[in-house]
Amino acid sequence: NFVYFFAVIAILIGAYKEFIIINVLIIIHEIGHYFASKIFKVEVDKIYIYPLGGITKLNIDLNIDPIKEFVIIIFGPIFQNIAYLILINFFDREIVLTYHLSILLFNLLPIYPLDGGKIVNLLIGKFIPYKKSLKFSIYISYIFIISLFIKSKNIKLNIIITITLLVILTIKEHQKIGYKYNKFILERYLNNYKFKNCKIINSENDLYRNNRHLIKIKDKYYLEKEYFEKKIKKN
Repeated sequence: NFVYFFAVIAILIGAYKEFIIINVLIIIHEIGHYFASKIFKVEVDKIYIYPLGGITKLNIDLNIDPIKEFVIIIFGPIFQNIAYLILINFFDREIVLTYHLSILLFNLLPIYPLDGGKIVNLLIGKFIPYKKSLKFSIYISYIFIISLFIKSKNIKLNIIITITLLVILTIKEHQKIGYKYNKFILERYLNNYKFKNCKIINSENDLYRNNRHLIKIKDKYYLEKEYFEKKIKKN
């Protein structure tokens, strides 16, 4: 576990105060996601803590209202700001501010599955189909990871570890696109969502978030459920 490794290093070099500040900020940040998830009755699977951030893994409905998902995402940075205001009463203000901004800005990078990457995905998803938004978010993530590596003037161990972790996490998300989209479709088939907006599309791969659809096949129009029932019967 990277946290234990860095804890030992921090103690050995006398940087335990910095270690405490960083981890309090990260943990409170993730508690923010946890708190918002509980408000919307979203199940929290596990919370991962890394050297420069954390990830709260949710068993979330992929068709959840984008506004609710945004609130869950943004509650992390909000709680971290609260943690910052508390920590400056116990530690040097400049040191706390430096680590606070570093973690905050890092988590807001447009790299999936960081908070910034998720926000980018929500924004893109307003204009293009869900499956394409997932792919675009991953491509943007790769571009920014490469940019981070190129702009790193001094390649230190912590930078190598951080970039490696980002690459691994992004690749994992890339590999899950097909699974996520199938889950997205299955949720729509099994649940009776009351979306206000309606779009006419020509393929099942063009489904949008927060929209119901008419799927046009040749000269016929099908409701989503009708289309997928027909597809299931064929198979």
